[in-house]
Amino acid sequence: MKLFPICSSSGGNSVYIGSRSGGIAIDTGCSFKSFRQGLSLIGTDVSAVKAVLVTHSHSDHTKGLLTLTKTTNIPIFATEPTLDYLVRNSLVTSTAPLYTIDDLSSVEFDADIHSFPTPHDCDGSCGYHFDFSDMSLGYCTDLGNVTDEVRRELTGCRTVFIESNYEPEMLRNNPHYPPYLKQRIASDHGHLSNPACAEFCRELVKSGTVSITLGHLSRENNTPETAFNSVKKVLALSGMICGRDFTLNVAPVMNSDGAYISF
Repeated sequence: MKLFPICSSSGGNSVYIGSRSGGIAIDTGCSFKSFRQGLSLIGTDVSAVKAVLVTHSHSDHTKGLLTLTKTTNIPIFATEPTLDYLVRNSLVTSTAPLYTIDDLSSVEFDADIHSFPTPHDCDGSCGYHFDFSDMSLGYCTDLGNVTDEVRRELTGCRTVFIESNYEPEMLRNNPHYPPYLKQRIASDHGHLSNPACAEFCRELVKSGTVSITLGHLSRENNTPETAFNSVKKVLALSGMICGRDFTLNVAPVMNSDGAYISF
């Protein structure tokens, strides 16, 4: 089992979990074309996707769903509020195979999967927890703060994909963002900042997490290097050394032209 980020930024999010022969996608927030291209880069294709798990209804997580449901029969799983939104807004075809998260046990995958609520500004937003035979994996983005339930679900996971969306100073000084948008992002139902993510990552490593991937970085208010160094520094102050006690990666950030930003 591996975790392969396909796209991850404020402009689009999708992750593939599994092997090249079969796995699960979380969100299809990029175009279906980009989704297929991302799968090809890891040596697989759409036929390997057994299910798509949707975290919530915002477009940077659902952009590719309509084309996906037009061209495949891949089952879509989400909370009831999210499914209702997808149907009402024609973000999936009328014949799309839609299932609530209560039916996740029907997915043919080498893990027990369940969802948990995340504090974001839309109904039904959730993260996912995977229990494999020898390890557990937690996936959580789009959360304005780390709630007790999020902490409970991710604590003890060997591998964690966690949001590190924005650097507070960059957000404050962004001349292109109106005050209401800055307030929304920084609210308890917005997004997780680099410092908040770093503090939570310190808790996670103490609880046994050995692999962390930072994702959902803002293209306007963050950089991969800034997010990486923020987490690395906080953990180092607690005596946790990157490469010895844990591995730290940043999911590739796709810019507005579809090119990946690296550091």
